[in-house]
Amino acid sequence: MRLADLERYNPITIQCHDNPDADALASGYGLYCYFKSKGKQVRLIYSGAYQVHKSNLKLMISELHLPVEYVALTETVKKTEGLLITVDCQYGAGNVTRFEADAVAIIDHHQQEIYDVPFTLIRSNLGSCCTLVWKLLTNEGFVVNDLNYLGTALYYGLYMDTKQFSELFNPLDMDLRDAVPYEKSLITKFINANISLQELEVAGLALLRYSYNDDYDFAVIRSKPCDPNVLGIISDFVLQVDKFNTCVVFNQMNEGFKYSVRSCIKEVNASELAEYLAEGMGSGGGHYEKAGGFISMKLYEEKYPTLHAEGYFNNRMVEYFDSFRILYAGEFQPDMEGMRSYERKDMPLGYVEADNLLPVGTPVTIRSVKGDMDLQILDNLYLVVGQKGEVFPVYRGEFENMYQTLKEEFRLEDCVPAPAYAPIIKDKNNGQKIVLTDHTRKCLPLKRQLVYAKPLEHGVKLFTLWDKDKYLLGRPGDYLAVKKDNPQDVFVVSKATFEQGYEAIEG
Repeated sequence: MRLADLERYNPITIQCHDNPDADALASGYGLYCYFKSKGKQVRLIYSGAYQVHKSNLKLMISELHLPVEYVALTETVKKTEGLLITVDCQYGAGNVTRFEADAVAIIDHHQQEIYDVPFTLIRSNLGSCCTLVWKLLTNEGFVVNDLNYLGTALYYGLYMDTKQFSELFNPLDMDLRDAVPYEKSLITKFINANISLQELEVAGLALLRYSYNDDYDFAVIRSKPCDPNVLGIISDFVLQVDKFNTCVVFNQMNEGFKYSVRSCIKEVNASELAEYLAEGMGSGGGHYEKAGGFISMKLYEEKYPTLHAEGYFNNRMVEYFDSFRILYAGEFQPDMEGMRSYERKDMPLGYVEADNLLPVGTPVTIRSVKGDMDLQILDNLYLVVGQKGEVFPVYRGEFENMYQTLKEEFRLEDCVPAPAYAPIIKDKNNGQKIVLTDHTRKCLPLKRQLVYAKPLEHGVKLFTLWDKDKYLLGRPGDYLAVKKDNPQDVFVVSKATFEQGYEAIEG
């Protein structure tokens, strides 16, 4: 769905969820600005039992001159004319007042709950709805400047929904953060009005009611209903306690559970743990040390109708720690029993010489599905692009020993039907961005990698020889592999990737 598909409607009403947060207000404002620019009659509204009361949101509405209207439940609203767009929520869901409309559209980034609205665009892998709206705007050639404070609004919406960017894990979210102009003084003003005396009391009471698991050194804390940002404040404080290596702080809202995850040990990736806690019921993610997520109340009650939330989070945390063994390459001897011989198939990759893109010495950020990588352009540096859009740097001598170059263009779309993200390289001096796959050609490995491998029967976290700070996660069914020419070089490959990229051989 594109915004252009909705331009045939007039008037247009944009509805935020009840008790809207910064992300809902900002993404709704982005749509408001777009349709206003097309000459439409537009309203930006919200409803529910309460008007916006948080000091930072009231300040945001005032300082950015957001034209948002509160529609009280006591008002008689039989039907909204034209098109109704629910933003940062889904029409018919429990967190948004239902108004009848001639036509309805949904633009959201939460787990899908509503399936019967034809105009629906939901991207649950994004950290904020602002990112989705910004992408829709740029797709239509709409330039986000800050003359009307739209850039500031979108930036702040992303900032708040990703807990001060600590849960920023999707490259599109990072692109929004880097791309929009914003007024720094206003952002600072909003941030410094972020917690009230009442929320300070909420945080203090939550800290008095912690549960501690001394087998795995984690804490679980339930908070009273509060802004999600307060959960991050509580969890940051909790992790300073010497007994706690990981923690989960959560609260219950009408539509579900919001939670914050923290880790201070390399053996627990907070982003992965956040995803595990929401599995099948919501979404989670973030960074290695800080993450968070959301669990849909509807899906939770279907799966756990009699289990209280404290019990769920404690039980799920224990299941997480029980689900894997920790392995350190070079410190353990792989069990070779049951392992078969495999070789890696000839699968084309992409490559480009870095100094063909930018001058030698240029500091750059490479952004891909695997996150950001900072480096400097060198005259002997090649950038190799994998079949999922991941990027890894290789020096010329190593590249020439490892790969055969081809003349054909390397197209990511030929490897993945709908790539999640096309990798870019960004000049840190001037902000110039270049899409790597616009310049890549194909290459093939010169030598087939020979390994012994077998499916895992139990989950593992493997610290490899080349990265002792971050682990590879292997789930049951994934493959544990050992290079034939170096038995200490052990790694883990997902089941789908291994079966696509390796073939069994005799001997």
